[in-house]
Amino acid sequence: MKALAPVLLLTAMTVAACQAPAQDDDMYRYKSAAPDGIGKVYMGREIAQVMGHRGWRWLERPERATEERPDLVLAYLDLAPDAVVADIGAGSGYYTFRLNELVPDGTVLAVDIQQEMLDLIDERAAADGVSNVTTVLGTITDPNLPPDSVDAVLMVDAYHEFSHPAEMLAGIKHGLRTGGRIYLLEFRAEDPQVPILALHKMTERQARRELEANGFTWVETFTDLPWQHLLVFEK
Repeated sequence: MKALAPVLLLTAMTVAACQAPAQDDDMYRYKSAAPDGIGKVYMGREIAQVMGHRGWRWLERPERATEERPDLVLAYLDLAPDAVVADIGAGSGYYTFRLNELVPDGTVLAVDIQQEMLDLIDERAAADGVSNVTTVLGTITDPNLPPDSVDAVLMVDAYHEFSHPAEMLAGIKHGLRTGGRIYLLEFRAEDPQVPILALHKMTERQARRELEANGFTWVETFTDLPWQHLLVFEK
């Protein structure tokens, strides 16, 4: 099977993160970049390039329903109807506009660092009359969540692209309520049959290593998905 290759865009912010290591030398190291990487390494893992907003149609491809089974993911999530959920790395809103139906009395915060992606979400929300979705412009170091305000965070195939993962996890921890959960969905790097670029996959071991090092407790891993695993962590 031919590997799926999302449209990638190395943003100016990401380039700057690679070229100016002065403030984070103790946490990150640098190397020659792999074809789909940025040359910045965190806990032994090279960070992947960011998918630019021009690739949004790949996020909305019809095949995603069978390749990733979002229906199973959503059925697994333990969300109260009035929960506040942050979809971090929301992209075009593929999951945002599924999450909002799970929390009819709550709110979905669609967080992304690309305003163009957030504009797509705002346009769709207005067109569909969706009132419980709020877009949030984050930065490469901070999701900009209000303190102790979020019940759950969903990150779908996004965490591996964060140029400052430790700082982002600190921001997420700041925004989560005590007992709040992170649902981390990533393509399985353990499985060579998963047709995704290497740096856009993560092993369960690596994901646990990184989040546990940043103060989160692993709860369980949901593996009944075609290509991904869903790891659950708690604050």
